Amino acid sequence: MAAKEQEPSRTSRNKTLTLSPEETAFYAGKSLRLADPAPIEKLQDRIICGDTFATLPLLPEKFADLIIADPPYNLRKDYHGATFRETSQQEYADYTRRWIAGVRPLLKDNASLYVCCDWKSSIIIGPILAEYFLVQNRITWQREKGRGAKANWKNGMEDIWFCTCSKDYYFDLDAVKVRRRVRAPYRTEGAPKDWEETAEGNFRNTCPSNFWDDISVPYWSMPENTDHPTQKPEKLMAKLILASCPPGGMVFDPFLGSGTTAVTAKKLGRRFCGVEQNPLYCAWGEERLERAEEDKTIQGFADGVFWERNAAPPRKRGQQKKKTE
Repeated sequence: MAAKEQEPSRTSRNKTLTLSPEETAFYAGKSLRLADPAPIEKLQDRIICGDTFATLPLLPEKFADLIIADPPYNLRKDYHGATFRETSQQEYADYTRRWIAGVRPLLKDNASLYVCCDWKSSIIIGPILAEYFLVQNRITWQREKGRGAKANWKNGMEDIWFCTCSKDYYFDLDAVKVRRRVRAPYRTEGAPKDWEETAEGNFRNTCPSNFWDDISVPYWSMPENTDHPTQKPEKLMAKLILASCPPGGMVFDPFLGSGTTAVTAKKLGRRFCGVEQNPLYCAWGEERLERAEEDKTIQGFADGVFWERNAAPPRKRGQQKKKTE
């Protein structure tokens, strides 16, 4: 394929994914269209272009080890021509219960579910999840972005509900440790206690809490960035996948958007399947999956640990910084 054309208003340093009309048609054509029930062999490592509610009944039961869902929040948002409008709490609750009931049969008995939401939709979604799952936790992550408000607090947080199908579920704590710099190192008989002394500084791998302040929302200088209005970071998805999906397991996303869940799963050696109704977003996802064949990096995740926000992993000895092209 030809090199991506930059929009005239974007500088040469802007790494936001852009596709020409011809490229969009090419990549959108790679996505799967379903009209009949499909076996898992047909769905594995595929993006399905279609309506979520029409597609869910066509998927096999108990095929997913993990579902990550990022449904439209209960506010007005334009998704490149398809507008989701704010509804009453009851209408949004009905919408939520409908898609949750649709994905519940797709999960294995020991599977997990994560649901992304803002604070308003979180109030509605949480109690409904408790009707179908065991609610294990509510994660809150700091978005960093967001408009200020003259008569209210700036909304800079989002929630992620963590649920399981049973008390028997997969969770790999060691895979999601956070590497933090040690400011006041403590020693026992002259040796570091519970921390590591390196040439680049002193670090400790800590257990993650349910408040995440190390996530950066994708922006123009990050290669993972797209023009999707509510794109989630690969680093955020990596935490969920590594914690709750075993290597080689299947991750399903019923609201795939620009493909972040699928791309991150591929980079981490998991199988994936996702549904997205917008052909443009499917095209972005397919192109990102192609990139992931060569580039397995995830911003903020290296050497098996997650690094603090704005803390770059130290380059290995002898490694040279690449020149900006």
